Amino acid sequence: MKVVQAFTEGHPDKVCDQIADAIVDEYLRRDPACSVDLSVMGAHGMLTIGGTVSSDADFDCAELAKRVYREIGYSDDIEPFVNVDVRPKRDNKHGSDGTIFVNGYATRETREFLPQPVVLVNTLARRIDEMRKSVPGFSWIRPDGKVQLMMDGAIIKGVTVLLQHEESMDHSTLQQMMLEKVIKLTLGPVDHAFVSVNPIGCFCEGGLGHDTGASNRKVDADTYGGLIPFGSGGLSGKDPGRTERAAAYMARYVAKTLVKEGVADNVLVKLAYSLGRAEPVVVEARTGDGRDVTELIKSRFDFRTEAIVERLDLRRPIYRATATYGHFGKEGLPWEE
Repeated sequence: MKVVQAFTEGHPDKVCDQIADAIVDEYLRRDPACSVDLSVMGAHGMLTIGGTVSSDADFDCAELAKRVYREIGYSDDIEPFVNVDVRPKRDNKHGSDGTIFVNGYATRETREFLPQPVVLVNTLARRIDEMRKSVPGFSWIRPDGKVQLMMDGAIIKGVTVLLQHEESMDHSTLQQMMLEKVIKLTLGPVDHAFVSVNPIGCFCEGGLGHDTGASNRKVDADTYGGLIPFGSGGLSGKDPGRTERAAAYMARYVAKTLVKEGVADNVLVKLAYSLGRAEPVVVEARTGDGRDVTELIKSRFDFRTEAIVERLDLRRPIYRATATYGHFGKEGLPWEE
């Protein structure tokens, strides 16, 4: 049985991821050579933005955070506290900025080259947000929420939805509307699956006004749903020149390239870096049937951080879009092309 989760854009942890990556985007927009390493944490109306930045750019991170929070769909106020150590522009590095390992994966199972449960659970979370924003009959949905999917092979065995909503919304009506207009229309027939919508009852208070959140706390949902081990850290709040972010995207890019070229139906790429060394200390690639294709990728790809940034043209403000519904499987992202 495969169990995966996804989160709507108003989930507190995903709010923090979006704020972190919106700040990364703004720095890249103003200064493509910036270095950014930020964490965001929120709790009951307060928001803390902390970290280290090397850049000549200057803007109001607190105001940007408030704008992102409103754009997500919240009307309550958050009070940002910014404690960012801004340092002089650093020289270009030639080695890794940490001891890091990441995995990249691709499979022919879906057109997104991701496992089917990951694609379906992210599609359901995205659909809930779309209904909230664009369908008048669903304006009672509030931004916070998460979904869980259980699958046995290609068969859906269970669907659980936790959904923030207006207090005036009748619980039984909410369940019926979600089942008929969202779950079934997104996933198809679920007549033989266990389906649960808001089993805890009323879920009227959510977001950072009533809960806590932190960036990079949903790494499994951000990557391969926990079905494939990912690596040693999160991605949001970091500029693409940081090894963990660049390497994660490169590992996915290489795995997907091999699958698209017909080398195998699925490929797992492993990369590991040691502090101060430009070349990774580990480069491995294996197919699902156990074949070692490491030498193939070593001969074709340069895994140094700066080479990855150049090859994939990563120093662009594209990262807020990665902070919801996963970093992989989306059109328009360079590591997916």
